[in-house]
Amino acid sequence: MKISVVGSINMDMTVTAERIPLKGETLHGDTLNYIPGGKGANQAVAMARLGAEVEMYGCVGDDANGKQLVEKLAKEGVITEHIGVVEGVPTGVAMITVGENDNTIIVVAGANGCVDRAYVDSIADSLKESSLVVLQHEIPIDTVEYIVDFCDKNNIDVVLNPAPAAPLALSTIEKITYLTPNEHEAKILFGDVATEDLLKKYPEKLIITLGSKGVTTCLKSGEVLLVPARKANVVDTTGAGDTLNGAFSVKMAEGADIKSALEFANVTASLSTEKFGAQGGMPTREEVLKEMGA
Repeated sequence: MKISVVGSINMDMTVTAERIPLKGETLHGDTLNYIPGGKGANQAVAMARLGAEVEMYGCVGDDANGKQLVEKLAKEGVITEHIGVVEGVPTGVAMITVGENDNTIIVVAGANGCVDRAYVDSIADSLKESSLVVLQHEIPIDTVEYIVDFCDKNNIDVVLNPAPAAPLALSTIEKITYLTPNEHEAKILFGDVATEDLLKKYPEKLIITLGSKGVTTCLKSGEVLLVPARKANVVDTTGAGDTLNGAFSVKMAEGADIKSALEFANVTASLSTEKFGAQGGMPTREEVLKEMGA
């Protein structure tokens, strides 16, 4: 049962400071770290930590960052056989500021922009082996829509985490199995519609993350379900959403019901905030089950 992630592979340049600076303001930083990241790679690592068979598809540059990131993914147990190496294009970079238990992120796509239709065609046979394909918005939106169409034609379930926020065609949304925006991303996708109305329109498809309040969806019975967040001793929230998406994807691929999958994902994401770094804080399945008392 292979889960495939088609998405971004970045080097995160993470600065910690007392707080996030205001517009036009200069602050003294505390530390600077270079940490493997990218929403796609983060979600793949989260799944591998939880024991899933997961393959990463995407592109890196022919530079030191690209080599290091592919090696790190392989070390985590992620299959890297089909990651493309693009000559003359830098590996993607994310510049992250962490302060006051929150963060801001600016992403420079680099080689992630080379994850195009031609690349998807080159991995099509391998993708067909997937039980689930996981996507985000740090590769071209045209590619995301192309992969959704591919999966629809081949009866492969799709999880789309639409971050960073960008509009999607409604025809694409209809073909997605699970859509996991936060509140801001949901407004970009659907406009200023009441959350409950949106959830009821897409039962057990639309899953909206609410930060410290937890995560919500509508069951097929019509009941709106809110899974509250676990209280955490927060160190760094970077990658928490990616951890939630990875954990949710693993449980759904295993055949769990959506309520138990979200409960598991919420605890996994909460645990990830108690350590520094997007991937560094991601827990193992044993750690999650212990926290859940299982």
